Amino acid sequence: MFLIREINENIRLGLLHLPDYSAFTGFTGKRELEKNATVFLLEKLFNKTVDLQYNSEGKPLLNSEGCHISISHSHDKLVIICNIKDDTGVDVELIRDKVSKIKDKFLSKTESDEAKDNVEKLIIYWAAKETLYKVYGLKEVEFAKHLFVHPFQLETAGTLVGEINLESFRKKFNLHYEKLEDYMLVYILNELR
Repeated sequence: MFLIREINENIRLGLLHLPDYSAFTGFTGKRELEKNATVFLLEKLFNKTVDLQYNSEGKPLLNSEGCHISISHSHDKLVIICNIKDDTGVDVELIRDKVSKIKDKFLSKTESDEAKDNVEKLIIYWAAKETLYKVYGLKEVEFAKHLFVHPFQLETAGTLVGEINLESFRKKFNLHYEKLEDYMLVYILNELR
């Protein structure tokens, strides 16, 4: 039903299969299920009850735990990442060709030329940009204009480089991606300084 991973000395990742959690608890409404599943997975990540809050931009916070978190859910999956050192981001996406129809809204010309119509690559680009967006945490970001993913070789799992490029905020990150059954998971590994 759930899995906790130690990525490194600073990062922990929790994964939860929502249908299993629903069958175990009886929660069925989408919002109710996601909310309760998030509380459950946080308790498993920290081995205790934690106080989840959100800032004015909707970014999740755990002030009492001294760590940065990010949360993502897509269809049957819920993922939470915790980094005790740096701000973080995570995204999980169901792999489906619907992404091909909207690629011009989130890819630069260079990224579009590199990804072509490879659905898995497009999903990685989308999830990587969602992850970068979560690190930045403010609404004024345009995915195709301010978030960039360097070209990468498509494998079952790998790393890539992503950048946030705004006039007042510029950062570059290593991101990890991996295929989980019919899903793609992407999360921040570290900032490149």
